[in-house]
Amino acid sequence: MGKLIIQTLITFLIGVIALGALLFLPAGTLNYWQAWVFIIVFMVSVSAIGLYLAIKNPALLERRKKFGPTKEQSPVQKIAISIGVLALLGVLIFSALSHRFLWSPVPTCISIAGDVLVALGLYINILVFKENSYGGASIETVEGQRVISTGLYAFVRHPMYVGVLIMIIGIPLALDAWWGLVIIAVSFPAFIWRILDEEKFLKKDLPGYSEYTQKVRYRLIPYIW
Repeated sequence: MGKLIIQTLITFLIGVIALGALLFLPAGTLNYWQAWVFIIVFMVSVSAIGLYLAIKNPALLERRKKFGPTKEQSPVQKIAISIGVLALLGVLIFSALSHRFLWSPVPTCISIAGDVLVALGLYINILVFKENSYGGASIETVEGQRVISTGLYAFVRHPMYVGVLIMIIGIPLALDAWWGLVIIAVSFPAFIWRILDEEKFLKKDLPGYSEYTQKVRYRLIPYIW
């Protein structure tokens, strides 16, 4: 347990430094309270997820580490995840620049609401991991994998993406940049493309998934899509 705590603290510090560089350098100042609050909320939430998986499901934690374009098998997924990573970096840097030059300031209450959305989105991921021990970061199937239809999976087919979407929407709000939502909107088609391609893969490689899609008809938002 002591080793796990030390690893978590090291990861936390690395994350704080990386996010600090992405936010405070473009902002040109450390006097950016929105960034400080966001970094704390994001890193505490991510560290909590890491600790939970390390204790409850180390195998899933290892699968979650397989993230990025090089870990994907499908060309569609490689492109989609690349766009997603670039969009996330773009939102962070643009939000910091927006704060610096006052392009689209956000009221304090909305910034705090953005932090709540970030925490909520990551909390949804924990709920997903409790139900689905196969939820890796790359699109693949593993031996013994089965279709999950309980918990949030009883309402939408991709609850993890729901959490990610909520978190991403919260980021520019938390960081004082209304216009950061534009970057999210522009990259959203790649998000949809990834989901549709993933479903093709699962219908082909995961027994029972086609039947599951008939039972749970909505991918992200009940009664809409």
